[in-house]
This record gives sequence, structure tokens and C-alpha cells, in this order.
Amino acid sequence: CVDGRPSNHPGMNGPKTLGGVYAIATNRGVTDICGLKEIVEEVKQSGHVPSVHGDDHAHPAPMGCGFFKLWSQGKLDGIAPPDFNSEEGQAAVLEAGGVYEELSGAHQEKVVYINFVPNTTIAPKAGNQDFVVDAWI
Repeated sequence: CVDGRPSNHPGMNGPKTLGGVYAIATNRGVTDICGLKEIVEEVKQSGHVPSVHGDDHAHPAPMGCGFFKLWSQGKLDGIAPPDFNSEEGQAAVLEAGGVYEELSGAHQEKVVYINFVPNTTIAPKAGNQDFVVDAWI
């Protein structure tokens, strides 16, 4: 995800898209669990860590991704909402060999970086949060 909060997983240093693997799903019109699992496999095959995240204060915790929340509530104009909830999405990603991250703390991002440099990203820093969008994807 593009979230600037620190992750509890050491492999989450890129690439960054809104909602992690959910970004790929929305761009392709994938709204079912089977399609989500296929995306996780594709991301693994490309050498990256497929993930979704929640946080330590959302209820349920996997709803801590703002992108997923908007998507699931049908608030992204022109994009069909998923046929699964945040907990089912989390379970599907884990079952397919992806990662669930739990982010901690509140948003404190002050800057949005739009990164056009291929195959690079900016890792989140707990004391200096920034949103990072890897536009090269």
C-alpha cells in the first residue's frame, strides 16, 4: 500500500500501490476471491511480496486500509465493489501465499511522493511518514 505508517513485516519495502494487491484487482475489474488469489500468485511470480494490510485500531483490523474501505463501500466511482469483506480478503491473500501487514499508529503523512523511477521505491519511516505511490507500476 502507499500508507506511510510502518509495517510489522520486513519485506514491505516496495512496490507501493493504493491498497496493495487490491489495486491490481480494481484495475482489472476483479471482485472475487478466486481472482484475488490469482493476483497474489502473479505478484509472487514477479519477485515481489503480495500483501494487504490493516491496522491496530480498525474493527475489524483488516478494514484499516482506507483504499479497501472505500472500495468495499462502493465509494470509488466506476469501480465495482468486491464480493468479499476485509476479513475474507485477508484470508484469501494468506491462503494464496501472500502477507497480511498490521500497521501501527495514526496517519501523520505530510507529503505524497509520486515515484516514476522504475524498480525503486521509498520505504516507510515511523518518525517521518510520507505516502509513496510507485507510478512506474
